[in-house]
Amino acid sequence: MARASIIKPRWAWALTGSGHYFTQSLAMIRDLADVDVFVSKAAAEVLRMYREELALPPTARLYRDTTASAVPVGNFYHGDYHTLVVAPASSNTVAKCVFGISDTLATNVFAQAGKCRVPVMVFACDTAPEQETRAPEGMVKVYPRAIDLENTARLKAFAATQVVETLAELGAAIAARQAALRHG
Repeated sequence: MARASIIKPRWAWALTGSGHYFTQSLAMIRDLADVDVFVSKAAAEVLRMYREELALPPTARLYRDTTASAVPVGNFYHGDYHTLVVAPASSNTVAKCVFGISDTLATNVFAQAGKCRVPVMVFACDTAPEQETRAPEGMVKVYPRAIDLENTARLKAFAATQVVETLAELGAAIAARQAALRHG
């Protein structure tokens, strides 16, 4: 069976099991044209916990973490994507990415993006020793562990990987990438 060719590379967006700015990340996805959304098993749980709807743009394609081999990641080998966004990125996802573990859909797309030299933006959740974040019941204070902060710092050293620490930085990084893509 012949593979349908992609006319224009797309955004790839991986959702992980973090509630940190989860609804705002969904809103950013809705603003993108030509996006594929990769939903890890943990992200599916967060969607239910936050009672969020995964309302996507009409051109979006949705991939759920349902196969052991993460078949959809093969799209990276065919030039289907110009950028991967991992947002929000849980401390678990960041740690696995740093140590090369790709056993979830989110960590697998991160690995494949790196292997295919697709630029990556990661909105890491654990970026400061003390933070406020939204839980299903409201705002809570969290205190990321030293190892979580160290892993976020390590991820910043990865080639073609931009780690952002705030929602505003993520928005600016996406806007800058869109501008770069427009101007070729």
